[in-house]
Amino acid sequence: MSEKIEVGSVLTGKVTGIQPYGAFVALDENTQGLVHISEVTHGFVKDINEHLKVGDEVQVKVLSIDEAAGKIGLSIRATQEAPAETEAPKAKKAPRRRQAAAAFKTDTDSSQGFNTLKDKLQEWIEQSQR
Repeated sequence: MSEKIEVGSVLTGKVTGIQPYGAFVALDENTQGLVHISEVTHGFVKDINEHLKVGDEVQVKVLSIDEAAGKIGLSIRATQEAPAETEAPKAKKAPRRRQAAAAFKTDTDSSQGFNTLKDKLQEWIEQSQR
């Protein structure tokens, strides 16, 4: 790798290849790096092809250099000013309406339905002893 490339430096490169996960950018004749799809622009990028094409000249910022693996991480969005945060108008929600709880009949003689823990505890103790 070239010694002149350092983390944090901003360089001009040329897009040499595009994959669904990012774009390869040649920084010089011997060195190229990857701009991950999340580093292409501010905001969500669904299809990288809508933003870049092979042969485009782009400004990139060097995010990382892995000498051992021979990989350079690049960012295009780090060279761009972040768009102003505009507060989108919030959608008005319809007021919630309370619904009356459905009335239900309990049969105290039935083995189905809700029983208190105190009532069930004695039943469980008897079952466990069997």
